[in-house]
Parts: sequence; structure tokens; C-alpha cells
Amino acid sequence: MAYSKFTLIEALSRFSLSLEESRDLFNPVPTAQPGELLRATLEENIPLALALQTEKARSEFLIAPVLLELRRQATPTIGLFSGIEFNVDDKQGLSGICDFLLARSKEQLVLRSPVLAIIESKNENLKPGYGQCIAAMVAARLFNERAGTPQKTICGAVTSGDIWKFLTLESDTVCIDQTTYYIDRLDAILGILLKLTSSE
Repeated sequence: MAYSKFTLIEALSRFSLSLEESRDLFNPVPTAQPGELLRATLEENIPLALALQTEKARSEFLIAPVLLELRRQATPTIGLFSGIEFNVDDKQGLSGICDFLLARSKEQLVLRSPVLAIIESKNENLKPGYGQCIAAMVAARLFNERAGTPQKTICGAVTSGDIWKFLTLESDTVCIDQTTYYIDRLDAILGILLKLTSSE
């Protein structure tokens, strides 16, 4: 079973997780000013991605530029991986392709632990991405533990590029942020991503 096969209910049940939906995870919202390159890129890319209406277009034209800006601003530098196989435990269904992985490592040829966050790309409807993202977050936690770099909190996001929803996995609880962030709050989205990648 691949990450993409998990529904929200199945991910919660398979990994014995409880769900919390009533927390504002990032209040007050940290902000970070996007650079001029990102602003100019999105000004051109947003109409194109929304017109094309495909997950691939949104991933390439909206999500990737934001994550590249995150990488430019992150201290220390993070590893950014796109569309790689993340096969952690086949028996538990923790295998398959992840849209984006963020890791605390400068290396780009090899994925090193700790993996900090999982970003899943979706079309307009984000809900089908929650189960997929949670399963990949469980895999990231296991990957980190096996490598001797356990992380208290694993973070994730499900996004269409213009809409972002953030998640955390801590102990046996998944929190889905009650706040939905839209691309017109780019400084908040970027600030949250920086916070996710700087967390211990």
C-alpha cells in the first residue's frame, strides 16, 4: 500500500492516532517577507497554474517556488527533495513517492535524517491529501528514529499551491490546523514553513 492509498480514516486507524482539529497551531502567525524573485515568479505563475488546473502545474509553478524561497531563507540550510521514493516500511504501507520532503541536511544526493516535514500537492480539494500526508509523516518519524535522530514533532502540509493546510504529528496525536492559509498571506505561509523547519 502506497502513501497515496491512505484515506484520513484509514491512516488514523492503521497507526492508532487521535485527531485534533480545533487548535490554531501558529497563533500568533510568524511571518517572513518573500524575496523579490518569489514575488515576481508567483505574479506570473499564479494565473498560469490556476488556468491549467492540474496538480502537476500547481506543484511546479506554485509550490516549488515557495519551497525554493524557504530553502534560501532557512538557517541552517535544509535539504529539499521533490518526487522521491520514501520507502520506510512496506509491511505498514509506508512506501511510495512523496511530493516534497524537507530535511535538516545540506546534502541533495542522499536523503539524510532528520526529515522535518512532508508537503503533499493536491488540486482544489485538499481533504484527500490528509491521509496521504499523515502516513508519510508517520514514515518520517520512523525514518528519523531508525537513524538515531528522533524528532518530537513531525510537520506536514497539504496544499494546492494557492491554499495551504498545516499538520503536526506528536506522540499519538495528529493536529490539523483549524486555520486555512491562502496565497495572499504568503508572508504567513513562508513564516510557518520556516518555523516548521527550525523546530527540534
